[in-house]
This record gives sequence, structure tokens and C-alpha cells, in this order.
Amino acid sequence: MAGKNGNNGEDRFTGHGSEWRDSNLSAADAMTATSWVEAKIDKRSMLTNKDRVHDIRDVMWQLEKEGEIKVHRVGEHNEPRIAKTLYGWDKKIPTNRLWHHKSCGQCGNIPGYPTSLLWMMNEMELEYLDETDQTSCTAWNYHGSGIGNIESLAAVFLRNFHQAYVSAKAEGLPEGYYYPLVHCGTSFGNYKEVREYLLLSAELRDKVKKILGKLDRLIDGKLLIPEEVVHYSEWVHVMRGDIANRQTIDVSNVRATIHPACHVYKMIPQDVIYDDDVLDGNRVAVSTGIMQSLGAQVIDYSTWYDCCGFGFRHIISEREFTRSFAIDRKIKIAINEAKSDVMIGHDTGCITTLDKNQWIAKADEANEGKNYELPVISDIQFAALACGADPFKIVQSHWHASPFENLFEKMGIDWEAGKKNFEEYLKQVEAGNPENLYDPRRRITGGPGYINVEERKKLGMIK
Repeated sequence: MAGKNGNNGEDRFTGHGSEWRDSNLSAADAMTATSWVEAKIDKRSMLTNKDRVHDIRDVMWQLEKEGEIKVHRVGEHNEPRIAKTLYGWDKKIPTNRLWHHKSCGQCGNIPGYPTSLLWMMNEMELEYLDETDQTSCTAWNYHGSGIGNIESLAAVFLRNFHQAYVSAKAEGLPEGYYYPLVHCGTSFGNYKEVREYLLLSAELRDKVKKILGKLDRLIDGKLLIPEEVVHYSEWVHVMRGDIANRQTIDVSNVRATIHPACHVYKMIPQDVIYDDDVLDGNRVAVSTGIMQSLGAQVIDYSTWYDCCGFGFRHIISEREFTRSFAIDRKIKIAINEAKSDVMIGHDTGCITTLDKNQWIAKADEANEGKNYELPVISDIQFAALACGADPFKIVQSHWHASPFENLFEKMGIDWEAGKKNFEEYLKQVEAGNPENLYDPRRRITGGPGYINVEERKKLGMIK
């Protein structure tokens, strides 16, 4: 696709606005243009057939040795499990005493996403903190608008991870007790990229250190860097056996397709989990691993590698591209090729895009009025359903645009009774008697102005 920029009649490619036009490729040419995906990506050669990529943690340990930074380690009290990344490196995944780094998009658009994760941890009686003193990672601003800058991204990253490190002080516990678990794939990719910039650039460290110093966010005068940046889907992956042990619903007749998120496994790919027990180690293991452990049928489809269409800037300035891509390159393929019952993802933007844009199929004359509908949820939402979580109160399927009734019926979930119970619960909420997902003390703030445990008891805020 090309367009005119008004200067000497030269063609240019921008990806925005009226200059976009159809490439008019034949079906055969279009297949040729994308055949490299099936030929190479499927065997990881696009990621591994190159000179060995450095492990940024080697730089991190050296900088700590030189007294330049302090590293927040995944401690034994976090009960870590070891996973293997793309190059076979070890990655420590903490499984307990976790600080939930929430997602603005999940909380605003897919609330059943984080509640399913918290519910699962409650079922396992794990310790965590879901405190209020945190901010968005601001990466959407950076990727979507282009007006962000690396200093602001780095400052937000360090500020949030510093808060995770000191948060336990509000409970009279030592620093470093809780380890951050990042909910959003965008935050996950952004933080890993920013961590690398920080570790490789003394100039950036100096600039950000001045900012963090003004915010009182240094440890002994040093920047605090996490040993690992951990995504919730990695926690789900290493805990998949424990989760499957709690399974109460047979999902063996469910045909599931997986959408791997670009920001989860294409950004800093050397840090991403690959498992020889999942698809022979040829693709990212998260999401597929838990679905296999639960016994669902994971069905392949030709456009598995494609972006969901969100693309940040697409969704802002070229929304029809996003909608068309989501339906034509993902949803229709999953339905027509894989006869999928559900599409499973692990990122906020992907699930929002794939779930809430299916209506666009009705506007395409080529579909001849056919309505393409496919439930799209996260791996942890599906896992919670399989373990008996309430489909409305916990998984909150009513927030999704795509219909879930067929999936529920295939899983043997009585959604009509569940809906009736939920409507009764809403009357209870309206009357001022809501249920808490967890002990309110798990959202205690450790930030400026926090009230410690003893003071809260004196004030009657807690027992």
C-alpha cells in the first residue's frame, strides 16, 4: 500500500489516513506473501537462527557488584519455580507472596480477568497484596501516540517496582517480601525493554536517578532493578499442574485456539518461556500449557502468528483497519479452519480487540450476512471456569461482547441458573451488601500517608 505525500509526487508508506488502498493481491499471491510464517516462524528459526543474544541479567549483576544498582531478588520465600526461556536460560517465576501490578485495560474493560487470577490464588491460599498505590505503566501513551519518552517510562517502571519492594512495611514485614506480578502484556513487554535500556545506559540511569531521588524512591541511594520481570501468564504456566488438580469441569470436548500476544513474546523474546512439553518447544508455552493441562483440545490455525490488529496506533487512528484485521485474520480463520469454541489469550489489548470487534463482520458484504461469533477470554478466566468459578460473579462473562452461552453449554455450565443467581446478587449489592473477593487488608497502601497495622487497629479500621 502506498500514497502521495504532496512532495514531488513521491509515494510513501505511513500506515494512516486516506492514502491506504487495497493491494489487490490474488488469493494465491497473498498466500505466497505470508508463507514464510509457516515455513520459519513455526520452528523458531526467526528468533534463534542468529548470533547468541546477550542475557541482560549478566549486565545487571555486574552493575550491582559495582555498587551502581540494587537488585530485587526473587527470594526463597516467594517459592520460585524455574522455567526455560527461548535460549534455554533459567527464569525464576515467583509463585507466592506476590504484589499484583494491575492493568488499566483489564480493570476498565475485562474485570473478570484480574478477579479470576485473584480468585485462583485465594483457592490456593496464597499470600498477595493488591494495594492501591500503583500507576499505569503509561506504555499505551508511548506506543499509541508517540509523545512519551524513555525517561518517563523508566521513571514509572522504577517507581512501581520500588513500591512493590517497600509495600510490606505497611504490614510490619520486611522490604522485598512481595514480588511484583505484572498483569498486562503491554506493561510486561514495556518494562522488559525499559529495564534493558536502563542497564545499558549510564546516561539514562543518571537522569532517572534524579527523578526517583525527588520521589524518595531510591534504596540506599541506588536504583532498584527487578531480578525478573514476570507476567501473570508465566505464573499460570508454572502452576498449571496445581490448577489442574483443582479442576471440577471436564473440558475435553472444547476446541480452543490460542492467540499469542505480540508484547508478551515478540518484545525481548529471549526472556519468554518455551517448554519442550508444549508444542515440542516450537512456540511460546504460556496459555497453551495450561489449556493442555486442563485437557482441552488446542487446535492450530494458519494465522496464529498474526497480531490481533490492535497495534496501539491502529486502534487510535485507523480503527477500521483494526476491526477488519481482527475479524478477517483471526476470528474468521479460527472459526472456519479450527472450528474453534473459544479463543484464549493472555493480554489486555488482544482480548479487548478480538472480543469487542466481531460485530464488524456483519458490515462486510463478502460475509453474505454471516455472523461470526467466538468467545474470547484469557487463559486464567478459562482456568477459573474449569475449576468451578462463578461465570458471572468471578469470571464476569457479561462484560464481554461475544456470546458465551454455547461455550458454557459445552462445558456443562448452567448459565441460565448462574445468571439468575447473579441478578439476585446484584440486588444485594444495590442494597449495600457486596461481597469482598479478599480480606480488605490485602489492598493496604504502603505509599505516602499509609496507616500502619497497629494504627489501623486503634482507629477500628481492622480487627
